[in-house]
Amino acid sequence: MLNHWIRSLSARLWVTSIVALAISLTVLATVATYAFNHFPQQMLGRHEEMENVTAIAGGLQFDSAGRPVSVALPAQRAWLFEVVPTELKYRVLDERGNVLLASNGAGGGQAWIAGDLSGFVGNVQRAEIDAKPFVILTLRVAQGPAVFYIQTATSERFVDALIDAKVKPMPAIIKTIIVVATIIFGLSFPFTVHRLLRPLREASRAAARITPRNLTTRLSIEGIPSEIRPLIHAFNEALDRLENGFAVQQQFLASAAHELQTPLTLIRGQIELQPGIDDKDLLFREIDLMARQVRQLLHLAEVSESQNFNFGAVSSVDVAQDVVSYLARKADRNHVTLQLEAPVALQSIWADRGALFILLKNMVENAINVSPPNSVVWLILDNSSIQVRDEGPGIRQEYLPFLFERFWRAPDARHDGAGLGLAICKEIATAHEWRLTVSSSFSGTGFIVWL
Repeated sequence: MLNHWIRSLSARLWVTSIVALAISLTVLATVATYAFNHFPQQMLGRHEEMENVTAIAGGLQFDSAGRPVSVALPAQRAWLFEVVPTELKYRVLDERGNVLLASNGAGGGQAWIAGDLSGFVGNVQRAEIDAKPFVILTLRVAQGPAVFYIQTATSERFVDALIDAKVKPMPAIIKTIIVVATIIFGLSFPFTVHRLLRPLREASRAAARITPRNLTTRLSIEGIPSEIRPLIHAFNEALDRLENGFAVQQQFLASAAHELQTPLTLIRGQIELQPGIDDKDLLFREIDLMARQVRQLLHLAEVSESQNFNFGAVSSVDVAQDVVSYLARKADRNHVTLQLEAPVALQSIWADRGALFILLKNMVENAINVSPPNSVVWLILDNSSIQVRDEGPGIRQEYLPFLFERFWRAPDARHDGAGLGLAICKEIATAHEWRLTVSSSFSGTGFIVWL
């Protein structure tokens, strides 16, 4: 079971996907960690500064004349500017660089960066404020015809502390994310694969139901993924070729058997009319054997096609009595007694009467052929089965798997035949959806048809 699962497509998809996911997440995590560790200012510092200046621009309030009068910041960001005024500052300037609004402690003093403000927009500048290194970011804001500038100043010490607080836990967080994501993906992926492979399983079940008796059936491509459709088309085309070959084979079998019947009858008649032929009995025996084989070929061709069956309510007792009557002379010649056992009131079965007759005749005839003189062949009927039992030497265990194969004969067989009788029985049982089983011992052989 484990070996089957390991070799399955689901297991291979599962392992491949888990490995691919783990490798992808590991590569992404490695790249992100490397970037944060080696370029922290660019990855986090500038991001924080952009968030600050953008928040100030968004919270800028103007009076009716279009001049900035206040800044409404989110509570947490406003709290930062109030708590660390020596590390985090902002100013709102006009075009000439005059300070219009400023955070606590940032209003006085000279300009943070000397020069034309428009040349600093969007760029990070470094400057010293009160002899401490700061990072300055400038943003341009237009209000009607007027232009204003917003500058934020963040001390490098504050940026370093912020980066250190954010970067240090990142490796552990990333590892946890990788492990959790891999576990969740690994647990959910089998259900995904099971659902994705459902069309393939349905196609497999449909293919398993196709037998020589329903070769006209084709696999449907409805709901089949485009990747699997070429396989379904190829399978249906193979069925087309198989159906054509099977039909040609059956037609040839029936035609050959039919064409051989008349010549054999004529040959037998000619031999009977010729007085100077020696060993007529031997010739008649060979002709009769060939005629029997031809009849079996015809029967095999007939029972191999489902449309040849005519089902209806049949009395199995009546058919069994016909078989006993038909084979009575053969049994007498072999000094074998035919014994029919059946309940007085036995219900009818749904079957083709002619096919049932051939089935029972072949089994009883085989039993007569293998039975020693002065023995009994039983034909036993009940509501669930039909049994044929003999008192012959039994069948060797190694022969049992081959009994129902066409043209197979046991190497030590003592009676003539073509090896088609039991194959015909199997075809008839299959067409009726019956089971045909065999048991053998030194005291005889039993064939059972389970209805």
